Amino acid sequence: MVEAKAAIAVLGGTGHEGMGLAARWAKAGYPVIIGSRDTARAVDAAQVMAARTGGQVNGMDNRAAAAAGEIIVLAVPYAGQQALARDVRAEIEGKILIDVTVPLVPPKVARVQLPEGGSAVEALQRELGDGVRVVAAFQNVSAHQLADLDRTVNCDVLVAGDDVAARETVCQLAQAIGITALHSGPLANSAAAEALTSVLIAINKRYKVADGAGIRITGIPGLT
Repeated sequence: MVEAKAAIAVLGGTGHEGMGLAARWAKAGYPVIIGSRDTARAVDAAQVMAARTGGQVNGMDNRAAAAAGEIIVLAVPYAGQQALARDVRAEIEGKILIDVTVPLVPPKVARVQLPEGGSAVEALQRELGDGVRVVAAFQNVSAHQLADLDRTVNCDVLVAGDDVAARETVCQLAQAIGITALHSGPLANSAAAEALTSVLIAINKRYKVADGAGIRITGIPGLT
């Protein structure tokens, strides 16, 4: 008997990063729910994605998507991160919340500007409480690479979280779309991935990397 795959709700799923992740999961056979502030926009995006991937994709407003999803992905700009999470707090109780947020502060996005006291994702965990298992991942993956579904994503993913089982679930979700993911420790360590995003933006700018620079972790036996 084949175990059913968990439904993944991507809040902010009409943005570049959220759309890329959602499309790859849909192509891999996961039921996907696109969440947006604008229900009509979410429905339109879901229809396009379903036709493109052949997967099961639905569009809803963010709160309905959060209620319908078994695993939640928060893929919105830093400025809207905590407000949206608070808005769907009741719907995500008891679930894993994968946060891809990076605390970029325009216009100087190539400069590291972490929030006072640590990482943006760690602050979100404090805000939501222990009833939501927050995991940080995918901050350093180029949206350009994610968008090309026929292309292998050429980087590794760092996965940080205080709940080891939740981290492992997220690692498996990354591996399901062909991305090598590594446990990188507790949620506090997400500060490194958040900071690294600004470093990669600076590298992209200096070396004119059109598809986005990424990272590889070396020295681990059996890691490909």
